[in-house]
Amino acid sequence: MLIRTTPQIPSSEITDAAQYRGRREFIRTAGLASIGLATGALSTPGGQGARPPRIDGVRKGPFGTAEAQTPYEAVTTYNNFYEFGTDKSSPARTAWRLRPRPWTVRVDGECLKPGDYQLEDFIKPFALEERVYRMRCVEGWSMVIPWVGFPLADVIRRAEPNTRAKFVELTTLADRTQMPGQESDVLTWPYVEGLRLDEAIHPLTILAVGLYGAVLPNQNGAPLRLVVPWKYGFKGIKSIVRIRLADRQPWSAWQRANPNEYGFYSNVNPAVDHPRWSQATERRIGEFQKRPTLMFNGYADQVAGLYSGMDLRKYF
Repeated sequence: MLIRTTPQIPSSEITDAAQYRGRREFIRTAGLASIGLATGALSTPGGQGARPPRIDGVRKGPFGTAEAQTPYEAVTTYNNFYEFGTDKSSPARTAWRLRPRPWTVRVDGECLKPGDYQLEDFIKPFALEERVYRMRCVEGWSMVIPWVGFPLADVIRRAEPNTRAKFVELTTLADRTQMPGQESDVLTWPYVEGLRLDEAIHPLTILAVGLYGAVLPNQNGAPLRLVVPWKYGFKGIKSIVRIRLADRQPWSAWQRANPNEYGFYSNVNPAVDHPRWSQATERRIGEFQKRPTLMFNGYADQVAGLYSGMDLRKYF
């Protein structure tokens, strides 16, 4: 149910029948995940359990890499999600507490059409695509993941940003009963991240609702997470409940924790080391030898123009 209504959508923006059936299938499987399977299929104590339901009607998206994909088991058991613990294996063990449905997403701020949406209504107008992206963590490990999602630009376009909108701020759920890691003071909660508006509307930037063709597991950021493949992984905020168009640069969670180590842009850059880790090389999960880190994680042809004239050592 859409809580706040907006004017009629032009006929040119109405989703075609095939895409609509795909959305309906996602809604149906999401309902199974929350009702028929409780939360056990998404994440269970000890990280065991069946895979989440598949999402039908997903089309192949652009910008995918042909590199070997990281095994599903590694993608879903080796995670940074501090809301469920700081150890890489903690989210798979403890994220079963998260209740990903029902779920409300607020879109507001500097826009003409703000709204509070139930997850199904939030997703319904958009065509789901599979995007196989290289992903790079600031700690030096990397993966190749087939995400299912849709461009963040679609959400921003629907909200109709006004002339003051220059940034996009995203916020994670804050609920200690569901997210035991929020009892810790390792970060300031809720987790907040942000992008410049031109980064947010770039075609590479997506909101993911699944991976490997199935509903997104809790430990990977269910039910909605950001994927920005040319930035370090901590920019990929998970379990999003709010998307705010802002006139000023957001102050993200890791910037608040340590601004000398974590910059706002957080672009993958082999020439700019983290104080505790070299960024010149990376280790792909499942491989023994390290490989050279690619500028912008290999997406320089698509995104380098966003930073033309900027000193990327200063704006790291």
